[in-house]
Amino acid sequence: MVGYAFMGAAHSHAWRTAPRFFDLPLKPELAVLVGRNADAARDAAHRMGWAESATDWRDLLDRDDVDLIDICTPGDTHAEIAIAALRAGKHVLCEKPLANSVAEAERMVAAADAAAQNGVLAMCGYSYRRTPALTLARELVQEGRLGTIRHVRAQYLQDWLSDELTPLTWRMDKAKAGSGSLGDIGAHIIDAAQWVTGSPISGVSALMETFVTERPLGGDLVGLGGRGDSSGERGPVTVDDATAFTARFDSGAIGVFEATRFALGRKNAIRLEVNGSKGSIAFDFEDMNVLEYYDGSNDSRTSGFQRIQVGEPDHPYTGNWWPVGHGLGYEHGFTHQVVDLVGALADGRQPSPSFADALQVQRVLAAVEHSATNESRWQRV
Repeated sequence: MVGYAFMGAAHSHAWRTAPRFFDLPLKPELAVLVGRNADAARDAAHRMGWAESATDWRDLLDRDDVDLIDICTPGDTHAEIAIAALRAGKHVLCEKPLANSVAEAERMVAAADAAAQNGVLAMCGYSYRRTPALTLARELVQEGRLGTIRHVRAQYLQDWLSDELTPLTWRMDKAKAGSGSLGDIGAHIIDAAQWVTGSPISGVSALMETFVTERPLGGDLVGLGGRGDSSGERGPVTVDDATAFTARFDSGAIGVFEATRFALGRKNAIRLEVNGSKGSIAFDFEDMNVLEYYDGSNDSRTSGFQRIQVGEPDHPYTGNWWPVGHGLGYEHGFTHQVVDLVGALADGRQPSPSFADALQVQRVLAAVEHSATNESRWQRV
């Protein structure tokens, strides 16, 4: 694994936990963790269960005991590491968004396609797909329960940047992060909306805004909260704080999307509502074990949204965890991601989402940014 901060901790937990709750066809062994700071990487490896640590990811390429490289670094490094790993015959799991540009993502897809010819596989880490309630939502759409999809509403609301003294981190540096709320959290709802509905976004009209243009220096690598020194040196914020856009899907459905890290009081509100000709679904990650479902064929006297507690043994993933009603948490999506990835590797089939799936999200991100910088003009994806 390359990187050991917020995502590194989540991925490490998943690699350790998956074989303890699921009967995996292959056993993950946490061989080596890579970070630039030798002491910090060594401490992280010990804490997170890795056998050893290193300071240069290139050292992994020639190691026979490394079959897969898990990339948990900022977006500006994804392409170089992933392409080199695939060419060296290593399977790859790469965090989202796939890259910082469409051009980089296209090169990654080309490398993944070439590697697949030799049985080397790649996957992008859109972990929210593995939330059981969202997976159930996709199943209901696939079963035709919603009929023809007409509306999609998607929001990702956080508030950790609302305080103007929250220090500057790499997540607010366009050179490292690619974008702000758009790529950091907006990418998740773009992927979720396309995945649940089964239809790609074909065009957008967008707005982007940066509310705080300078912040105190001294932020940590995690970049999620904290408070800086109001009297100290400040640096520029070069990404968006909030993004909003309308969209059209290939299916003809229309969508409304919002991503912000300034929604005071909202910590991790990922909301998706899909309305069809026969029914609707509604989901909010802040109540992640629940899916609301409306069946339009019900009698008007008893109709209404049905609150489904997604925890039954026949719901996606949940039968391997706790007794009914005990609920799952944020970390379980990463564990399910490992389960699906290991299963695909054992079968020699393409894991999902593929790099090509992630490239489609990258193209939507680029279209949103292009529209926002051109007076919200309609931009085809």
